[in-house]
Amino acid sequence: MSQTLEIEFQPLDVSYEVEGKRPKIIIWCKLRDGSTAVIEDRRFLPYFYALPKQDGQSIERAKRGIERACLSKKVKCSISEEEKKYFGSKVKVLKVTVEIPEQVRLIRDVVKEVPEIEDVLEADVRFSLRYMIDHDMKPFRWYSASVIEIEKQGYRVKKAFEMIEGPKELEAESTPPKLKMLAFDIEVYSPAGSPRPSSDPIIIIGTMDGGVEQFYAQDKQDKGIIEKFASRVREIDPDIVVGYNTNSFDWQYLMERSKIVKAELDIGRKEGSPPSMSVMGHISIQGRLNVDVFNFVEEMTGTKRKTLDEIADYMGVMKKSDRVLLEWYDIPKLWDSGADGMKRVLAYNRDDVVSTYRLAEKFIPFGLQLSGLTGIPLDQIMAASVGFRLEYYLMRKAFKYGELVPNREERGRESYKGAIVLQPLPGVHENVAVLDFASMYPNIMIKYNVGPDTLVRNGDCPEDQCYEAPGLKHKFRKEPPGFFKSVLAELLNARKKMREEMKKYPLGSPERSILDERQKAVKVLANATYGYMGWQAARWYCKECAEAVTAWGRANITAAIGEAKRLGLKVIYGDTDSLFVENKPEQVEKLVKWIETELGLEIKVDKVYRKLFFTEAKKRYVGLTEDGTIDIVGFEAIRGDWSEIAKEIQVEVSRIILEEMSTGKAVEYVRDVIRKLREGKIPMEKLVIWKTLTKKIEEYEVDAPHVAAAKMYESHGLKVSPGDKVGYVIVKGGGKISEKVKPYFAAALDEIDSDYYAEHQIIPAAMRILEYFGVRETELRGSSKGGQRSLMDFFGKK
Repeated sequence: MSQTLEIEFQPLDVSYEVEGKRPKIIIWCKLRDGSTAVIEDRRFLPYFYALPKQDGQSIERAKRGIERACLSKKVKCSISEEEKKYFGSKVKVLKVTVEIPEQVRLIRDVVKEVPEIEDVLEADVRFSLRYMIDHDMKPFRWYSASVIEIEKQGYRVKKAFEMIEGPKELEAESTPPKLKMLAFDIEVYSPAGSPRPSSDPIIIIGTMDGGVEQFYAQDKQDKGIIEKFASRVREIDPDIVVGYNTNSFDWQYLMERSKIVKAELDIGRKEGSPPSMSVMGHISIQGRLNVDVFNFVEEMTGTKRKTLDEIADYMGVMKKSDRVLLEWYDIPKLWDSGADGMKRVLAYNRDDVVSTYRLAEKFIPFGLQLSGLTGIPLDQIMAASVGFRLEYYLMRKAFKYGELVPNREERGRESYKGAIVLQPLPGVHENVAVLDFASMYPNIMIKYNVGPDTLVRNGDCPEDQCYEAPGLKHKFRKEPPGFFKSVLAELLNARKKMREEMKKYPLGSPERSILDERQKAVKVLANATYGYMGWQAARWYCKECAEAVTAWGRANITAAIGEAKRLGLKVIYGDTDSLFVENKPEQVEKLVKWIETELGLEIKVDKVYRKLFFTEAKKRYVGLTEDGTIDIVGFEAIRGDWSEIAKEIQVEVSRIILEEMSTGKAVEYVRDVIRKLREGKIPMEKLVIWKTLTKKIEEYEVDAPHVAAAKMYESHGLKVSPGDKVGYVIVKGGGKISEKVKPYFAAALDEIDSDYYAEHQIIPAAMRILEYFGVRETELRGSSKGGQRSLMDFFGKK
């Protein structure tokens, strides 16, 4: 027998295979020296729980019923009795263990039909996830194990092992080994419209690890470049492969195209393993983590357009002015035009792959920590919704606390009263402090022991033993601590320790960066907990819980507002878990102490604005901070049909108002933009209006502008589907607006209807702010001088 070794490793991903009648867990990992390895574990078997009717009489009959059910399906089962908790109550449960994962699906419904069985639980937990939960194994954490070395059996790794004992987690905060990352991006030759793998070849595949390498097919024969790309991936041997929108386009195109041209796309860490569509809906590469950066970007709210060039510019990794910009329909013409055209397309691809790599460098650290916290592999973590991320974390904690995981049920959407949002005091305010409650909803859940297992469903509970939500009949037992209270207390305490630990390390150090990304990941999970309980797909769904939390939240904000006013502080605005008040430091400090003492909640001064402007609308303001930066919140979302120039107008008008205190300068700025518009000096991209199709084109009854534009897209050979954004401009001509649209790529600047943009985009956008300072629309059109008025009166000065 081979010698037993002790190794330390860090999991990247876990998968499984079935050999004969035995499952084999495969742990893809990194060793301490940074090399790659595989650990096989044949000791673990799949199982689920059968919950007998809790009458004390049916356990033995339930066992016999399960045995008969297994026999009917010719499945070998072993049954053991355990004690667990189910929604906080102790229950006796039967653990049903089978030989291979597929047998769980085969017999779970039959077992559920056994008369003595109340329900079947945890039968939908994937086998690899089950292994990770039961062994408390998370990606990017260090573990030790006793192993024996085995033959690599087609694995493209440095070493392969079989686990004998373990795994056991080691120190939690150690720096991970350096992970190799490869970015890629493809360009397709599609002269007839939308790219079709059946006929349109890939002409460029760009890659970047340390430097950029491009494979291109000048003759449009792409089998060779697909195989060169696959060879390059195997040569670099990356742990992480990144792209932008690659799950939806690049990978699927590569996979389909490689079949058509009979190219080998063998890029996994196991020989003969091309990428494949996983059950989770993302593209899976054996032994490597395929990460689509677009999944991170989808959750960003700061920018409406999420094209690679826009996001790279927004995130500061590559300015649009510094890169080659092409439209998709220009690529075939340029490729056919000769050496200079080809160079331009290659430069465009290079800028795309560099942007992708640099964006990944910004996003991946957070993804690593969120993956390590929840246990969800990095290639799935951002593709999963926030609710699913939290649920995976809760499932791990449930196992640790001996709680059974409820089944997911289909249920309709139920609404409930949400957070309090005050009507703001419109106008300009000076010296405003913003007070933020720290993790208000999680802290409310902890304070009042809120959770589906502590909810008193019959309403019968002595007053001294329960908390009752204000204005509702929902009651929650004070003792014992509920599942959610325990989980949240652990999360918030962990985050507090991480933030304290961060202070020990200098800014920019790897240790501080890791802790910072990890505490952000913890915050995301903790803050999602309240919303999760009201999510109809949640396993631990509890409408009453979510309703109660918002009721306590409203009560806390209302009490804080009352105390602020009693202290003589003017309250300017309040939203969910923050208050904007007049900044009188002494009174503000008293308010903070009162909230901490009387309400038992943590609150701090988040920032101070020198000047702050509110319209009448909630969640929309512009502020000038003490260090001179401008915060703009909510203005980009006024209407879905704003063009970029309209949003730009609002930002600049706000800046002039707050920094220069002059409506006259703001008016002159708007007039100047209108002049440039009429002279054709505003770039086309600033005039494009983007709207999302919410259903199929043929399902629209009214020809809205974006629907009319979508029909024109199709006439240009572009297929558009629900969820796609349609970009269009308004051109000169008579008739309704829907009769004056053109796809942005088919219009010229001299066709633009400047009157439309002036009257329906620029002036209304500016007036949303300027109307509060007495400016009339006629002044923006240039028909009234209006004078160079200052804003001294608005700031209470002579």
